[in-house]
Amino acid sequence: MEKNTVIRAEYMAQLKDAPEVSGARFAAARENALKLIRDGRLMTAALYIYGRQLFLYAESLGETVGAEEICAPMSGSLSPFPQGDGSVEWAPMVPVFWHCEPESAAQWRLGRPRERRRGRIALLKPEKLTEYVYHHFALTREGVFKGDKYMFISLYGNLLFSYFEEPRSSESTLGIDKESRAIVEWTATDPDSHFIHLPGSNGQNFLLLPAVFDVGESDAN
Repeated sequence: MEKNTVIRAEYMAQLKDAPEVSGARFAAARENALKLIRDGRLMTAALYIYGRQLFLYAESLGETVGAEEICAPMSGSLSPFPQGDGSVEWAPMVPVFWHCEPESAAQWRLGRPRERRRGRIALLKPEKLTEYVYHHFALTREGVFKGDKYMFISLYGNLLFSYFEEPRSSESTLGIDKESRAIVEWTATDPDSHFIHLPGSNGQNFLLLPAVFDVGESDAN
């Protein structure tokens, strides 16, 4: 795969110990991510934390650079997730929604650097999960609903992790002005009814998370 190709992915992990024990490993993981960016293998890596849960957003160049490699200094400090016939420290999340798709590395860089990279999570009611995924896949496939170019939402169980950048942009995959029928259908389902509000969210569907680190090409120069 060519270096011009941008591959996005999100992962989650669980710390074995309290976050304050992992400060040195967090710092080492950040430095490792910066090295991968300087080597031309990564464009962006952003790690967020909620209690002992970790959420990673990554943009690879040419071929996927997995969470295990990006956060290699943290190996051994994470609880394993059951996966297939074994276990992994980083569980891949399933992408369910985005506004834009990278056409090339140059197109993806256009408009950056951003002022802030953000991560947030939400919890879906189990009985509403299928409906949420159905409508968001419809929005993505339709390709006309505008929003942040870099937003990317993935799912693990009934937990959503959302990455986006500020200031927010208003773009779509097709880049045309056309009414979105998919958003009309999603709005008709009473979107708020799909969520379990997390402590500290102040009634919002998504809870913003503190960053462990967030680095991009502008940080590696």
